[in-house]
Amino acid sequence: MGHWHPFDRRGYHHGNLKEALIEVARRFIAERGIGGFTLADAAKLVGVTPAALYRHFRGREALLAEVAGRGFDDLAARLARALKGPGTPLERFTRMGEAYLAFAEEEPGYYAAMFAPRGKEEDACGPWGARFAVQADGGEEAHGAFDLLVKALRETFPEGFGGVDARFIALEVWALSHGIATLAAAGQLPTGPGLPSKHELLRAGVLALVHGALPGRREAL
Repeated sequence: MGHWHPFDRRGYHHGNLKEALIEVARRFIAERGIGGFTLADAAKLVGVTPAALYRHFRGREALLAEVAGRGFDDLAARLARALKGPGTPLERFTRMGEAYLAFAEEEPGYYAAMFAPRGKEEDACGPWGARFAVQADGGEEAHGAFDLLVKALRETFPEGFGGVDARFIALEVWALSHGIATLAAAGQLPTGPGLPSKHELLRAGVLALVHGALPGRREAL
């Protein structure tokens, strides 16, 4: 990473070290991948000793967990803005897909951390689980990215899905979105004459999933 130093070190003595470490980790992951940095690397970039890092994080996994959590918060905020925007429910739902793909492209550091395999000490109650919480009762208070997706599906298709839980459909939509974003980031999404862009592919795929689950469609399968 050469002589890249994005921070003002004078601020560390005023409580900014934790934020600096999170930003360094995010940038490292974006440029080198999850395995591309160590705590020693992060400490060197922010100009402190490795021991100083443990005042804020118990280890590398804890730092990655915080980066992932920030990423889920950012993604949820983007999806919420799309859901609250103008237009029909279907138009807002479509913009959520566009926002998801834009986030994955613009924030590769966050995105990689969010979907990296978790360390053994992390579980569903850890930072990932807190940001990725699914409301079992389907309440109106939707804060996490997944909850917002479920809410958007219910608003866009109020007739429901023939008894199929909207969260099931949401998981399929999320899996499709993640697959397209991952293929695009890896340069493995086929392109060329007659092939759709990633946005067109996501829109068509999501509509196919949803319409296939609507009442009357499932019975015909």
